[in-house]
Amino acid sequence: MPLDWSPLVDLIREHDDFLLMTHIRPDADGLGSQMALADALGRIGKKARVVIGSPLPPRYEFLDPNREIIVNYEPPGDAFADCQAIFVMDTGTWNQLGEFGDYMKASKLPKVVIDHHRTQDDLGAMRFVDTSAEATGRMSYEIIRALGAPISPTAANHLFMALALDTGWFRHPNTTAESFKLAEELVRLGANPPPLFEQLFECSPVERLRLVGVALGRLQTRASGQIAFTEVYLTDYAATGAVPGDTEDLINYPRSVVGVEVALLFIEQPEGGTKISFRARSRVDVSKIAEAFQGGGHKLASGARSDLDLPTVKEQVLKAVEAALNLPDSPRL
Repeated sequence: MPLDWSPLVDLIREHDDFLLMTHIRPDADGLGSQMALADALGRIGKKARVVIGSPLPPRYEFLDPNREIIVNYEPPGDAFADCQAIFVMDTGTWNQLGEFGDYMKASKLPKVVIDHHRTQDDLGAMRFVDTSAEATGRMSYEIIRALGAPISPTAANHLFMALALDTGWFRHPNTTAESFKLAEELVRLGANPPPLFEQLFECSPVERLRLVGVALGRLQTRASGQIAFTEVYLTDYAATGAVPGDTEDLINYPRSVVGVEVALLFIEQPEGGTKISFRARSRVDVSKIAEAFQGGGHKLASGARSDLDLPTVKEQVLKAVEAALNLPDSPRL
């Protein structure tokens, strides 16, 4: 059932200055949703600030090369004192907000969550969650339409990016006929897929490719080849010249191994602990496993952040995946 956007439309009409936040380690869906909505709000006389809680990955620097739109959150957040409402887009969990979470908890402003993930915390916000949406970009599009705001070619390109990346460029199971209808409309509105694809997939710095090589060198399988995994350590960044944002999409390599049901990527974190990415085919709901490790997401694509060191949490996660596959422990191949 389509969401009723009228309460959000009323809130937007009652205010003029909005803070748009997405999850840490921002991706195409989060950034595209933010930037498209900010563009549309600006065209109806509102002010919207696109804010991120961690560094902008190099992959997305082309979206705002002079950093005139995207702003990094810096505590205590005094730069946003004039904002009248907070929108959190493409996440609904505290652990995905980083240091911004403390600012949001202390704020008395109206708060809104706009998300398509199943895993949700109580952020004290008006909640618009549609788990049937293939991307938060679709929801951003629906908001703009509900507002009666124009969609510029720039906003259309941002929305296309969000839609395309969260469907794996229209190849993941969450892709539907409606996904292609929306893509067609966005192209008619000015989205330009060919240079967008080139920028996102064919402009990798050599440092990122070196990091990919390191991760591929560590690729292992388990459970008779039904689990594939690899890992990235902090020392790898200095060794390759890469940065943490360059780990985006690394999970696709273990997932691409023939016979794999669940793919895993373990990334050591600068502040301690481990980030875990999960991908699955169809037999396992990895969001349930991710929730056991302080994370969550979708059935076939989820993430988590554990306070445990990488070797320790890796073994725990592998055992949990084996249990979900109803398999006994298997030696690594």
